[in-house]
Amino acid sequence: MKITEYIEQAQKCLFSFEILPPLKGQSIQHLMEGISPLMEFKPPFVDVTYHREEFIYKKHPNGLLEKVSTKKRPGTVGICAAIMHRFHVEAVPHLLCGGFTKEETENALIDLNFIGVQNVLALRGDAPKTESRFVPEHNGHHYSKDLVKQIVAMNHGKYLHEETEVGFHTNFCVGVAGYPEKHFEAPNLRFDLKHLKCKVDAGAEYIVTQMFFDNQKFFDFVDKVREAGITVPIIPGLKPITTMSQITNLPRTFFLDLPDDLLDELEKCKTNQEVKEVGIEWSIQQSKELIEKGTPCLHYYTMSKADATYRIAKALF
Repeated sequence: MKITEYIEQAQKCLFSFEILPPLKGQSIQHLMEGISPLMEFKPPFVDVTYHREEFIYKKHPNGLLEKVSTKKRPGTVGICAAIMHRFHVEAVPHLLCGGFTKEETENALIDLNFIGVQNVLALRGDAPKTESRFVPEHNGHHYSKDLVKQIVAMNHGKYLHEETEVGFHTNFCVGVAGYPEKHFEAPNLRFDLKHLKCKVDAGAEYIVTQMFFDNQKFFDFVDKVREAGITVPIIPGLKPITTMSQITNLPRTFFLDLPDDLLDELEKCKTNQEVKEVGIEWSIQQSKELIEKGTPCLHYYTMSKADATYRIAKALF
């Protein structure tokens, strides 16, 4: 089923979460063991991230530098197949513009369609750590709206370089990202919403937001999205703070603010365990308010560590 169909048919707020593929060389077993407890709360779908190929420069004895690929987290398609087979839930793979040509994207979509995936999240992706700005692949997509257009074209039977006019019609439900505190590259929120509307106009059917810790910013974002004429479902993305390092790392990495009340409590903490307790309680209260306001689904960023998300879900679902 499509994500939008689950939302339309839901009698109460839905629970979903996102996982990371294991690092190259690691087993999927630990990941599956982490997912298993969360199945208690009957998630209709699980997101599986994709991390673009990155490179390092290896210096040889002769002084020359060699560009070496370090694809750290492969396996998104295989993990989607494993999750669907084992847990009988929808798997939602992330598709990126960065690092992929249009042909590679088409091939990935064909593979996903063959294994029964019906939902995808279309993202531009970030620049590699070694580059200061996002640069698309040659013959790749610069913006996620263009990736959405390619997916929708396949839904209409239109393929790249296809000799026949109409091919097999795929049936992907396309989600895109939204930013309650705006994308860090956007000059302001109005500009960001303009691009969000372009993604929806291109065929995106739902929005999943970046994590946030201030519900008012989410409520204001939803109001502005609706004022912009965007009517598709909006799913808030949430993450509990669980370590002391995240107090500074999350705002720096994801360009977001921590509310004063939350920061005041976190600053009292002396250990990671104390931080984790504060983070879980804050996320529970966030979630309760979002449910009370009629939010259709709550989506949790687990970073493939399920214990904090399990405790939150246990208190809510």
